[in-house]
Amino acid sequence: MVSKIKNGETIVFTGDSITDCGRLGAYAPLGNGYVKIFYNLFIARYPEINVRIFNTGISGNTIYDLSDRWLDDVLSLNPDWISVLIGINDLHRMLAGELKCDPKKYYEAFRRILDETSKRVRGIILMSPFYISRGTISETHRKKVLEVIPQYISYVEKLSNEFSTHYVDLHSVFQDLIKVREPSTYAPEPVHPNETGHTVIALKLLELLTS
Repeated sequence: MVSKIKNGETIVFTGDSITDCGRLGAYAPLGNGYVKIFYNLFIARYPEINVRIFNTGISGNTIYDLSDRWLDDVLSLNPDWISVLIGINDLHRMLAGELKCDPKKYYEAFRRILDETSKRVRGIILMSPFYISRGTISETHRKKVLEVIPQYISYVEKLSNEFSTHYVDLHSVFQDLIKVREPSTYAPEPVHPNETGHTVIALKLLELLTS
């Protein structure tokens, strides 16, 4: 298979805690999640390609937090490729009453980022927010999240179509997997994957970036 990533290119992965994964602490600089796993898989598969990878995820970030630091933490690294995974914190804050984090405003803020970025890079990867839960009991928080998250996902897909980006619907990926295995196989709680869950994300990225 041929890599879409060319020799000497730079990829910046950014987002919230799912991307962060301790990249500023014991697991510097790539964290111990999907970014590190992707890097390991990539160099194992393509030893001849010299790729620079940065992780600029920050735990707790919403799309507004990411927007505030976009220039310093993403564009200043002169990326050829940018991968973004953001939205689950926006959803939770919306459910807590922060109206500025509702799906439409999330879309509008996200769109502003992409509008100033799309012509400056060779490729953009958008990954949908996800929730690793079956949420079968009515009137629970998990059930509410599962009812609302499709709105955020639909806007990420809309943005992908508008800006002709690569797209991974991670929510569908995990929902299909937990039809076969228990959710705890992939995450100890619905938001933060374990090593197996992060491997799922890394493999999807590797598949996306090869042809």
